[in-house]
Amino acid sequence: MNFLGLRTTAGRFRFFAVLEALSWLGLLTGMAFKYLPEEGNEIGVKIFGPVHGGVFVLFLLVALLTAREYEWNWKTTVLALLSSIPPFFTVLFEVWAVRTGKIDQQGVSGTESPKTLAASS
Repeated sequence: MNFLGLRTTAGRFRFFAVLEALSWLGLLTGMAFKYLPEEGNEIGVKIFGPVHGGVFVLFLLVALLTAREYEWNWKTTVLALLSSIPPFFTVLFEVWAVRTGKIDQQGVSGTESPKTLAASS
């Protein structure tokens, strides 16, 4: 069971989708500690702000590479990119992409997609 198989495009997309959602969780937690108490602590935002920013950019790059690999139309590509804006939507998009065949399940589980296998032979 290779949940986050980084050897494939689909596996990398899943990895960064989950990582982006986790960085959102960290940032939201940091913001809660900053703004909810009267004398908030900014350390969570100082740590998770740059982490989330970096992961956000990496997710966008991986989404564009995945769109090229799987030959997504412009609507699917834009949806993938927009999924990085609301918290946790990257994971929802990834699940939708697998269910609708935009990303193959075998590629997510760590085996090569048929297109990748054909290109490497």
